[in-house]
Amino acid sequence: MGLAEKYFPHYTVKDYEKWEGDWELIEGVPYALASPSVKHQLVGSRLITQLTEELSQKCPECFAIYETDWYVNEDTVVRPDIMVVCGEVTDKVKKPPQLIIEIVSQSSARMDEEVKFYLYQREGVKFYILVYPEDKEFKIYKLTDNGYIRQEKEEIRINDCEINIDFSRIWV
Repeated sequence: MGLAEKYFPHYTVKDYEKWEGDWELIEGVPYALASPSVKHQLVGSRLITQLTEELSQKCPECFAIYETDWYVNEDTVVRPDIMVVCGEVTDKVKKPPQLIIEIVSQSSARMDEEVKFYLYQREGVKFYILVYPEDKEFKIYKLTDNGYIRQEKEEIRINDCEINIDFSRIWV
C-alpha cells in the first residue's frame, strides 16, 4: 500500500456531487478548477459555434457541449472545455465523447497535456485537441491501436462525418 492509499482520502462521485464550487475528480483525487480567462471563453465560444454548425449539417446524431461533466466511473468526473457526444444522452454524460477539446493555459498545461491526455486515451476518446490561445496554436491527436498519434492534417472523422474546424477563426 502506498502513502496516498494509506493516508489520503479516496473520494467518489457521491462525494463529488456534494461539493460546492468547480472541481474535477480523477481517480479519487479532487482538483479545483480555475476560473477561465476572457480569452479562454472567447476561443471556446468560437470553437463551440463552429462545431455546432458542422455537426448539425454533417452529423446530426452528434452534438457539441461546453464545460459539462463527464462521469467516467465511480471515482472520476472531468469537465472538458468542449466535448462532442453522439447518440442519446440523458441528464449526465456517462460514455466516452468522440472528441474532447481542452483550451490550455499556463495553470492547466500539466493537467491537459499529461493527466487528461492519458485519461482520455485510456477511456477511448477518438480525438483530443489541445488549443493554445496565447500562442495561437493547436495539436490534434487521434486514437489508434498504439494510443494517441499527433495528426499533421486537420482531418477529424466522427461517425463517418468529416468535421472541419477553421482554427484561424478562433483566435482573439
